Parts: sequence; structure tokens; C-alpha cells
Amino acid sequence: MPAPPPTVLQVLPALRAGGVEQGTVEIARALVEAGGKALVASAGGPMVAALEAVGARHVTLPLDRKNPLLLPAQARALAEVARAEGVRIIHARSRFPAWAALMAARATGARFVTTYHGSYNEGFPGKRLYNSVMARGERVIAISGHIAALVRERHGVGEDRLRIIPRGVDPQRFDPDAVDPARLRMLRREWDLPPGRPVVLLPARLTRWKGGEVLLRAAALMAEPRPAIVLTGDAQGRDGFVAELRALAGASGAPVRLPGPVADMPAALALADVVVHASTDAEAFGRTVIEAQAMRRPVIASDLGAPRETVEEGVTGWRVPPGDPAALAGAIARALSMPEEERAAMGEAARAAVLARYTTAAMAEATLAVYRELA
Repeated sequence: MPAPPPTVLQVLPALRAGGVEQGTVEIARALVEAGGKALVASAGGPMVAALEAVGARHVTLPLDRKNPLLLPAQARALAEVARAEGVRIIHARSRFPAWAALMAARATGARFVTTYHGSYNEGFPGKRLYNSVMARGERVIAISGHIAALVRERHGVGEDRLRIIPRGVDPQRFDPDAVDPARLRMLRREWDLPPGRPVVLLPARLTRWKGGEVLLRAAALMAEPRPAIVLTGDAQGRDGFVAELRALAGASGAPVRLPGPVADMPAALALADVVVHASTDAEAFGRTVIEAQAMRRPVIASDLGAPRETVEEGVTGWRVPPGDPAALAGAIARALSMPEEERAAMGEAARAAVLARYTTAAMAEATLAVYRELA
């Protein structure tokens, strides 16, 4: 049996909803289940309860405040936690608090790990230096081959430090055979979906680059009767953009629903006939793609970023040029016109690909191996 993992302190701004936060909780669970001690430092948020439910401990620090003058105090606070708790690994998951985490690691002798979660734009002078903290780990975890290539090119990180660990999905939670039909009926009622219409789902935050407007423009190009379009996700205060989406929805001729965040994502995905990923910027990974595939849903994804790795053209889904409503409309029409047995076979291939490569267990095992390697 492998030795228990070392005590690990994960560091991020806050524990609100999101892929970074979800991954933090998943790794904390894996640490505890393997006999290790899991600590997370952040400013707190709704996911603290989920973190503590898996046996990890949360330390509340104002790490969501992006003020350079606060960095020394943040670093001292993290160092105090590390010394008091016997932390061997400090794992930074976001850029600004990563600078404090790096300072704390140097002060305490803890090993420093980073996860490079995004493409991180470099739109103004000094931004590459700011981003570079995520490439300064003794081990740098890239969440996809797309991100690994970026880290090599921008920061010169060698293979001795770089580890590619894709994000994962829980195949028990995202199991189509485990979804009670009553859950589907309840969602269909909540969303007031017209009977007999296929459902096209875009699960993503309501922000421009996630491509909701591309999907609505695509719907307007489709023949009658148009499928029902559902855009799930939190607008996070973007009221102006939501108003734009509603105007496009009204002009599309399709029944469009914007139900906001959805708690039962397995049921939402199971209700869909096709799931769309329409991002116009390169996605660092795209967890919703593999969640849909785990639910045996065929996926139509933008042909850029990490979905090029997770969506095999014509086998587990299709890829279309980003920002191209006509191409997306054509792909949706082709997907919905497929014989049911062919679409089912594609769904089976998609779930098999997830089980082989993209589970939370595989992600956790690879991450714990990095911790043990350093400890």
C-alpha cells in the first residue's frame, strides 16, 4: 500500500461555485480518504460546507483581495498555518494568492505546487510576469494538453516539472442509469418545455465568451419546428448581457429557456438530446463536455482549446468553428436527424472515453502521486 500522503494546504481566493473550487474539494476528499490531512485557505464561500463534509479543514483568510500591499500579511498568515499544521505541500490554484503561497513556502520550507487552470491573457505590460507564478511550482500541473503546450511556450517549463492531469468527472454521480425519470419530469415542468420538441442544452456561465449568443443565432437559422434551447448557468450580475440574450431568444423563433444555475446537472444533461459547448475563446479544459459525455450525450463543441482532446470528431461528438452560427446550426440539425441507435452508440462511446481517461479518481490518483513525489 502507498504511504499516506503528506499534509497539504490548498490555496485559492474563495470557495464559490466553479471548476477550480470543485477540483479543490475533490482533491481534499482524496487526501482524507488516503489517510492524509487536507487544509484549504480561502476567503470562504458556499462550498466551505462541501469541503468540511469530506473531512477537510477550512482556514478563512482574505485571499480574494487583490492588493499587492496585502501580500506580505497574506504570506505570513499562510506561513503560520503551515508551521502550526505541519504542512509539507502548499498547492496554489489561482494567481494572486499564489504569490503569497510562494512566499509562505519559501519561508517554511514547504514544497510548492501549482495548477495552471487557464489560458490567462497577457493583454497589458507585466501580465506575463504576474501569470508566471503559476509556472513557478516545483511541480506545475496543467489541466490539459492545450494548457501544457501554453506553459511550455510561454514560461519554458520543462518536462521534469510539468505534469498533465486532466480534470475529472464522478461517473457515479454522472450516470444516466442512475437518474430517476421523476427528476426529468420535474425539470421539464420547471422549464416549461414544449412537448415533442428536442432539447439542445448549453451548460455554462452566462458570459459572452461562453457562446450563448452564438447558439441563439444558430437557432434562428434552423428549420421549423426549432428545438427547445436551454441556457443554464449563473449570470453573476451580467444583467445587460442577459437582456441581450433574451432579445436574441425572442428573435430566434425557438422556445428558449434561461433557468439560471441548475442544482441537478445530471438530470439536466439527461434531459438534453444534444449538448453544446460554444465557447469563442480557447477553453482550458471544459468540464461540462465530459459531464455530458459521461451522461451518454453527444456533444457539439467549439474546435479550439481542450475540447479538441475530449471530443473525437464523429465518434464521441462533433467540433465546429467557434463563433460560427451557421456551422453550429448545421451540426445540431445533423445530430438531431441521426437515427436513434446511431446517437445511442455515440453516447456509449462518449461515456467509455470518459471512464477510460477523465474520472475524478484518475485525477486524484495522479495529483496524490505528485504530492508523494515531492514529499
